Amino acid sequence: MFTIIDALLSPAEVSQFNQALADGPWQEGKISAGSQAAQVKNNQQLDDASPIAHTLRGALLHKLAAHPVFMSSALPNHIYPPKFNRYQQGAHYGLHVDSAIMPMPLDSHSAHSSGHMLRTDVSATVFLSDPNSYDGGELSIETQFGLQHIKLDAGSVILYPASSLHQVNPVTKGCRVASFFWIESLVRSHEQRATLFDLDQSIQALTLTLGNNNPEVKRLSGVYHNLMRCWARH
Repeated sequence: MFTIIDALLSPAEVSQFNQALADGPWQEGKISAGSQAAQVKNNQQLDDASPIAHTLRGALLHKLAAHPVFMSSALPNHIYPPKFNRYQQGAHYGLHVDSAIMPMPLDSHSAHSSGHMLRTDVSATVFLSDPNSYDGGELSIETQFGLQHIKLDAGSVILYPASSLHQVNPVTKGCRVASFFWIESLVRSHEQRATLFDLDQSIQALTLTLGNNNPEVKRLSGVYHNLMRCWARH
């Protein structure tokens, strides 16, 4: 299941993010990659311990927590603190699958593990660069329907199964800046999350036309919550 959320960040917020990131302490992206991913990773990554990273992480998490489509689609149990990367001309990240289990940082100021392990159910990318400002740099995801190439407007986000083979195509001109992170969902199954998301969106639409007190709206709401009881793990 893909979920695209347009304009998670406003143009003003995108501008603020990019101004902060322009002066950020960038490092080689290979530093944070596993042994296999390091062989295909060629980009830059913001130092997670920097004050800029701390401020932008907090702002992004606040926006995500307040967005109903994100909450309905991801059903987050834990969110890995967002990271930021940069692809300049020639940079790319070859075909790979994200690690299934990741150690959570102790807190937003520290790169040391808290001991809690996060299962990566959902991967997310927030695009921060105007798509017309760079060539290439598409997020390419292998799906059962073939290869999907994603290049969104600045401020928009895509959620997709972390089990997917994916890559960032080489940037041939300009610079691509993004944030990325992972979500451990309350509902592990992609298919079950998709079902719950569709059901929730239908309930919201019916509520607008029929009202909260409509008996069928109440019945469907009960079905949604009972499915959550069956499928959710925490």
